[in-house]
Amino acid sequence: MISSEKIPNNVNLKSDRRLQRALERWQPRFVDWWKEMGPAGFQDTHRVYLRTAIGADSKGWAHFDYVRMPEYRWGIFLAEPEKDRTIGFGDFEGDEVWQEVPGEFRNPLRRLIVTQGDTEPASVEQQRLLGSSCPSMYDLRNLFQVNVEEGRHLWAMVYLLHSYFGRDGRDEGDALLERRSGNEDKPRILTTFNEPVTNWLDFYMFTMFTDRDGKYQLLALAESAFDPLSRTTRFMLTEEAHHMFVGETGIARIVSRTCEMLKEMDGVSEDVRSKGGIDLPTIQKYLNRWFSLSLDLFGGEVSSNAANYFANGLKGRVKEEKYDDHKETDSVYSMEQVRDGRVVSEEVPMRNALNEVHRDAYIGDCEKGLARWNRVLEKHGFSDRLYLPHRRFNRQTGLYAEHPFDPWGKLLTDDDWKARSDEWLPSESDRKYINSLQVEAVFEPGRMANWIGPPRRGINGRPIDFEYVRVEE
Repeated sequence: MISSEKIPNNVNLKSDRRLQRALERWQPRFVDWWKEMGPAGFQDTHRVYLRTAIGADSKGWAHFDYVRMPEYRWGIFLAEPEKDRTIGFGDFEGDEVWQEVPGEFRNPLRRLIVTQGDTEPASVEQQRLLGSSCPSMYDLRNLFQVNVEEGRHLWAMVYLLHSYFGRDGRDEGDALLERRSGNEDKPRILTTFNEPVTNWLDFYMFTMFTDRDGKYQLLALAESAFDPLSRTTRFMLTEEAHHMFVGETGIARIVSRTCEMLKEMDGVSEDVRSKGGIDLPTIQKYLNRWFSLSLDLFGGEVSSNAANYFANGLKGRVKEEKYDDHKETDSVYSMEQVRDGRVVSEEVPMRNALNEVHRDAYIGDCEKGLARWNRVLEKHGFSDRLYLPHRRFNRQTGLYAEHPFDPWGKLLTDDDWKARSDEWLPSESDRKYINSLQVEAVFEPGRMANWIGPPRRGINGRPIDFEYVRVEE
């Protein structure tokens, strides 16, 4: 990579002048979108201590420094190619991976890339107002780090569209800047990315659960027979890890602070809201909401698209090498479905059930995060535990979308759901309370809002009270 290039990259962009010019024409459109829909109130007036990708090597791949966000150097980076890599699954298992898009798979590959690319600016748009209510300067910096890296992930997908899909790809790249999260006329492609993120409890749950879905989508695409897509997503995963860290540790800090408040009250009351804290039942409700919304992102439980993606080598399973059968032409998956008002188990061809296979892996990963949160409760001497709701709960996509279930997977009547849903999901009063805690930002270095505890350590070896965000002189 040449650091002085207008678009930092490790793909030798200067060797393809036509592609370089196309991306340089797209770049100011991206910056205009960023200024309009990126973090509100901090674009020109603040310098932020951010990491910027400068390469794809495992050592020294990022540089930390203060930068104004509109001047952030978004770039294009692919992981190093694997020598003699072959297709690891599906009907083409064992064949050499593709460096160009096979004509017969052009449309489904473009669809996969556009859908992934659309999630990146969507999350920036969802989170754009959170800076004005940040609980600390440390958290404000982490929010902006997530935002700029989602912007870089958009660049990653746009590079693929411009490089391998011609005029159609360029048009799709433009459309990625035209849709808007929550807009009735031009919404984002996936429903979850049109949901409002109005407070920091939303944000931490989003980065814990929705960004974790992103991890699993990227892991599946990293198996792709289309090698440029595989290499692109492998490097994106390097950045994605921090986003999940922000969510998981953010909730752990809230839980810890809630426990401290309960101890301070010494059994007089369990209502930490009276001290301006966030009670455990409300944390559980927000958990239920974002976990169920994130489950929807894997798609329907029975999916011909998933079967075709797998058969054609476009999208594999997470860590495909751990499986014995890489073709899955005859195997089945036992899946629970609703028949005549009852939940019954039925066998589905494995290829058609691959969305559910991915969901299984995702749920297992989320359970590890829940265990860490519950260790915080245990450490403070409380018997309360947070839990993941059942995968059938509050689903808007797939087999369970038309059937109400409680958080333990019991099928309900519509009347039961209407009567009890506020017990399990944030009510209007819950949202008003959480939003009321976050009307003012905390900008003093090292100080935290009352409802959240401090992190264990700072970023990049810096202390917690480091000035992570500076007001521009």
